[in-house]
Amino acid sequence: MTKIKFGTDGWRAIVGQEFNEENVAIVSNAIGKYVFDNYGIYKTIIIGYDPRNMAKEFSMQCAEILKNLGFKVLYSDKVIPTPVLAYNAKHLDACAIMFTASHNPPEYLGIKFIPDYAGPATSEITDEIVSNFGKSFSSCVKGKLIYTDFSNVYFKHIREIIDFSAIKDMDKRIVFDGLYSASIGYFDKLLAENNIKFDSIHMYHDTNFGGGMPEPKPKYMREMIDYVKSHDKYVGFANDGDADRFGVINENGEYVTPNEIIAILLMHLKKHKKYDGCLVKTVGASLMLDIVAEKLGVEVIETPVGFKHVGEAMRKFNPIIAGEESGGLSIQGHIPEKDGVLANLLILEAMAYENKSLAELQRELHKFVGCSFINTRVDKELENMDDIKPVLDRFGQVEDIIGLKVVKKDFKDGVKLYLEDGKSWILVRPSGTEPLLRIYIESDLQDKIDNIISFVN
Repeated sequence: MTKIKFGTDGWRAIVGQEFNEENVAIVSNAIGKYVFDNYGIYKTIIIGYDPRNMAKEFSMQCAEILKNLGFKVLYSDKVIPTPVLAYNAKHLDACAIMFTASHNPPEYLGIKFIPDYAGPATSEITDEIVSNFGKSFSSCVKGKLIYTDFSNVYFKHIREIIDFSAIKDMDKRIVFDGLYSASIGYFDKLLAENNIKFDSIHMYHDTNFGGGMPEPKPKYMREMIDYVKSHDKYVGFANDGDADRFGVINENGEYVTPNEIIAILLMHLKKHKKYDGCLVKTVGASLMLDIVAEKLGVEVIETPVGFKHVGEAMRKFNPIIAGEESGGLSIQGHIPEKDGVLANLLILEAMAYENKSLAELQRELHKFVGCSFINTRVDKELENMDDIKPVLDRFGQVEDIIGLKVVKKDFKDGVKLYLEDGKSWILVRPSGTEPLLRIYIESDLQDKIDNIISFVN
């Protein structure tokens, strides 16, 4: 048996290598045993898959295994976004298994387990699943497998959250880059069924994702950016492979960072929809969010990096909005799982309520905050895993950087150092799967960013 490791969002591996029939059977049986031990054989299990190579075939293998173990299995009758499956886990009081590798390269596939609370499995849950590898159980119940359309329940819920009539009346044009992802047939369908006009590109599923990456970052959205720049009053939207992350392009053809999106939506939900509660953000998210929250009188709850931590905080604190710097968010009244389809719709709603362009909302945000922030990340390769702790220890002892004193240290996820200018920080954290440190840096000036990069290198 190849070593199977569950990371921050499930198990991922290369199809035809570690991701093979033997290992999928091992993981499927282990999940089945977890569900049996914790919920019993009558707990419904729902299964979905994104457009990746072999995702449908391996997900069907999993469904057959669980049916044969005695479970009632509801199997998606088509490609489905992770948040749609997760919402159905909550709605049906079921456990869910999603076959996806999210934004990873096309050769990867993965298995993500979603308990009935509709968010990422915590470490305690995935640890128990791993401990079940190679173990078996039996039941006298005859299982069944039912093909299911999970979309209508999700669409009904989204219509209760989003003011589509306001979006329809907005003097703004929309282009949707399907990016060959699972959001095709979901985001576009929600717009179309509410008579909201939009243009679109790349509206078919491709296991090779057009030769790029299933990640809504500027370098993979060049065609949409060019489209926006060559047309008047257009704003662009995309999602990653399983549609739990979002990518947004403003009317100037500029990428809008997830930190800006979360801040704009916090202001929108608080002002226009009267949401009340806190903000949940990761330790890697921008100080801009703290400033906006403070000015709005909103408490900030900070978690380690990874949406499983964000989702856990959502279940505990019921925030107005919760998000991470890598492009995931959810809101109060939804699910404790990131939802890129909902994020795109919320941005359109915020624009409609303010009757302003996204670029205008960005300018107002920066004015409200008092400055703009610049973020970057540096990956520092080490010789082996044993080198990680000594390097982290050295960063934990640093007292000044580029002539600025370290005024606060945070150790909830690696080492985070806050500098005395009140606008700069660095976060050094291990990747978790390889001898690599991920170093997040934020400041208000590019010169500071460059100098901090030189310092950490």
